[in-house]
Amino acid sequence: MNLEIKKLHVCCFLGHREINETEELKQRLYSVIEDLILKEKVDTFLFGSKSRFNGLCYETVSKIKEKYPNIKRIYVRAEFPNIDQNYKEYLLENYEDTYYPEKAIGAGRAAYVQRNYEMIEKSQFCVVYFCENNFPKNRKSGTKIALDYAVRKNKKIILLP
Repeated sequence: MNLEIKKLHVCCFLGHREINETEELKQRLYSVIEDLILKEKVDTFLFGSKSRFNGLCYETVSKIKEKYPNIKRIYVRAEFPNIDQNYKEYLLENYEDTYYPEKAIGAGRAAYVQRNYEMIEKSQFCVVYFCENNFPKNRKSGTKIALDYAVRKNKKIILLP
């Protein structure tokens, strides 16, 4: 399944597995998301998994959804290309939809990179939590790879912290 998403009103979230979760970051993130909804008419938010930043963004969007019930949360999976109805129903308790990107099929360990590329391609806005010090110098950061891709794709990037 590949959702038809109008990228004009879509935002994705990308960030490190571990973050410095402060009240200031939480307030800034809330403000950024609400501004995207009010000023840019964003109504769809794409989420991945496996990072605390993603979790914080999901919590924040879910809280904001109480105020703006029209917004949609979509879980873009990097695991389980084919899911049964029970698992889909479980996911839909927390998201308005979910799908697995075609480009990630057969990608192996690169499925997360392909999933991030998919989210970036489907979005006009990317909220990114990136700290140069969050990863060893001799290791590639998935967040850095995604950020560089978003820059190459001329996305509107909101960089945190």
